[in-house]
Amino acid sequence: MDKIIFEKMQFYAYHGVFEEEMRLGQKFEVDVEMFLDLLKAGQSDCIEDTVNYAAVYELVKELVTGTKKKLLEALAEEIAKQILLLFPLKEIIVRVKKLHPPIAGHIQSISVEIKRGTNR
Repeated sequence: MDKIIFEKMQFYAYHGVFEEEMRLGQKFEVDVEMFLDLLKAGQSDCIEDTVNYAAVYELVKELVTGTKKKLLEALAEEIAKQILLLFPLKEIIVRVKKLHPPIAGHIQSISVEIKRGTNR
């Protein structure tokens, strides 16, 4: 199966369990892998035969910077759900990474990865 990959989309947002995270915000990084058949797009060279990259980016940006979530799991789930609803994909992998989480110790990031599919 073919795929389109978005790597290291970065956003400043207000997700987290701790009150300070919801108030002060922090950086998040999102990767998305979208699985679909790209043969027609490869042959036609028409955007109508693939997924509009800008539309996907704007959707992810809106979801990450919009409604606050406590858990990375909930944010990843919402991103996967909305992309699957709006674009003709077979499967999607979403990774959401919290950069420099507020945990005692030296941790560069914590991430969640989910894989969801459709019956298309």
